[in-house]
Amino acid sequence: MSNFAKLLTGKLLLRNEIPLGNFMIDYLLKNNLLQSIQPILNKKFHTECLRCGNQKNNLFAEIPCAICQKTHLYCRKCIEMGRVMKCEPLYEWVGKTPVWLKHENPCTWKGKLTEDQQKAAKQIVQTIHKSGEELLVWAVCGAGKTEMLFPGIIEALKLGKRICITTPRADVVRELKPRIQQAFAGISIEALYGGSTDKDGVGQIIIATTHQLLRFKEAFDMMIIDEIDAFPYHHDSSLPFATKRALKKHGSTIYLTATPREEQYSRIVSKKLPHVFVPKRYHNHPLPVPQLKLCLFLTHHLNKVIFPTTFLTWLRNRENVTRQLLIFLPTINLAEKMYQTFKQQTSEYRTTFVHAEDSKREEKVELFRRKEIDILFTTTILERGVTFPAIDVAVLHAGHDVFDEAALVQIAGRAGRSPQDPTGEVLFFHDGKTEAMVKAIESIQLMNKRGGFK
Repeated sequence: MSNFAKLLTGKLLLRNEIPLGNFMIDYLLKNNLLQSIQPILNKKFHTECLRCGNQKNNLFAEIPCAICQKTHLYCRKCIEMGRVMKCEPLYEWVGKTPVWLKHENPCTWKGKLTEDQQKAAKQIVQTIHKSGEELLVWAVCGAGKTEMLFPGIIEALKLGKRICITTPRADVVRELKPRIQQAFAGISIEALYGGSTDKDGVGQIIIATTHQLLRFKEAFDMMIIDEIDAFPYHHDSSLPFATKRALKKHGSTIYLTATPREEQYSRIVSKKLPHVFVPKRYHNHPLPVPQLKLCLFLTHHLNKVIFPTTFLTWLRNRENVTRQLLIFLPTINLAEKMYQTFKQQTSEYRTTFVHAEDSKREEKVELFRRKEIDILFTTTILERGVTFPAIDVAVLHAGHDVFDEAALVQIAGRAGRSPQDPTGEVLFFHDGKTEAMVKAIESIQLMNKRGGFK
């Protein structure tokens, strides 16, 4: 039964998500190795979904059941993960739990950490040894947060712990998997996200989108939550609920961010959340400070799908024409229209555009990474978690509501990430400064000052 234990321990699954035949599932249920859980509870003043924690009555609906010919409630909040209702219970392993391997020398990474990275790594290691402890790693964009995790992951693997690295966005999961595999070549590692080829979720290291954790319960000894300020994690209460439930009772949690939200600031100030601050990039160069470029009648021009003269002038006179260019726009519709217009008006550049619902998103990002694309038009989907070695960044209509302070800081952080080209340009094209723009620039300048740069 050890193989079944490894496959099912720490999970909450629908019957059709269990990769076993009905005969074996019934056998496990009969022998009290697997139990079914009623996923929707009708309480006195509200209804609750036990998979996603939803308690909003307007996010429940009724549907006729083909099995028992009755009408049942189902949760609309987590319907994308498969429907749960009275005749579609969740299943949980209650047999003996597997013991994960202890690895004496699990790391195959040969790099070295900077002094600032070592400071953060030391506190991560200390956190792992404290039951139920939390730590926020506040590190500027490009500080090398992934590498700072390696000593902590090494320590956890030596102790035979299971680790989850989770992030709100699938692009980040796709980028992290090869880096973690290269650093821990002898460890079983799986990446879980919509459309991933990994399905079983039995790795000792799991890299997953936060949505995938709705399928886990008390599975991990160490939870690393990357980009805790990112949408949708800070916006969707079911995601913090899922990450907390996926952690074992005495497990440790590491939060990673370059732009803490008000909630994290408040907990830091009240000394309820231990933290370590890393103010410099690993290559010891300052963060590129965005330039503000006023474009009169910008909104009108964009509505007419016309590029402002200020932008075209800058494009023709860029400091380093060998750099690739990321152009951020606030909406999918506008990004596509501006891309099509740009493509029609010039054949000088190889261009494309990408957005969250793009079926070829992964392919296009990879083409850009291989420098087979010169200019990539994008929405905020690429504001964080992706690294390109030598790019400039332009934000068209930086005053749009979608570009809040955190988004603009993250977007600026895409430039200058390589030690070979640490000074990429970042420009905010606008028709009137916003508080978000001003605060983003002030925040970047403050980080540079705290990092010892003038």
